Amino acid sequence: MSQNTTPKERLLKKIRKALLEKRDNPYPNLEEMPLYPPADEIPEVMFAEQLVAVAGQFVFCEDEIQFIENLLTLAEERNWHKIYCWEPALQDLLNTYEYPHYETDKDFEQAEVGLTLCEALIARNGSILVSNAQAAGRRLSIYPPVHIVLAYTSQLVVDLKDAFNLVKQKYNNQLPSMLSVVTGPSRTADIEKTLVLGAHGPKELFVFLLDG
Repeated sequence: MSQNTTPKERLLKKIRKALLEKRDNPYPNLEEMPLYPPADEIPEVMFAEQLVAVAGQFVFCEDEIQFIENLLTLAEERNWHKIYCWEPALQDLLNTYEYPHYETDKDFEQAEVGLTLCEALIARNGSILVSNAQAAGRRLSIYPPVHIVLAYTSQLVVDLKDAFNLVKQKYNNQLPSMLSVVTGPSRTADIEKTLVLGAHGPKELFVFLLDG
């Protein structure tokens, strides 16, 4: 190689040489390889631990009655009166046990609690997958200062890719226009690097996991 060649020319020559030399792919199954080692922990336990670690609160319920009892106790302790719920399946559950709630957006600016379902729970990081295809839409999980999620063990998956697969199966690959991952209450540390909860969304997040 001539000493008059520039570093750029020498580099390009090495690249051309490398392109001419055919080599086998050292990682032929890279896309199929898991991002994390296999999880030995029970998904319910993993999710609960990760949710609590990001300032969320977890409640396991054996059945619908226990869910209503826990919700009633929590509402009495916190003095909640304006609980909004817009999803028909969840409304039916609350109506079955005559639990008071708002089914419209009347006086929504005064909402204290947004009660929603979800698309999936992600055990790996204690996150909740929601979408705008749900009747709760975008607002109910964001505006009220408290967000309560009712989820089922059948919706609990280990990783985010499993959650996306669950959504693809549910909507037959016609994904909703908005998918959002909720990891704990809203938070920011923009001001003097002090962590503040509830800065841009709910200050508290509860997940009720119902066996079923």
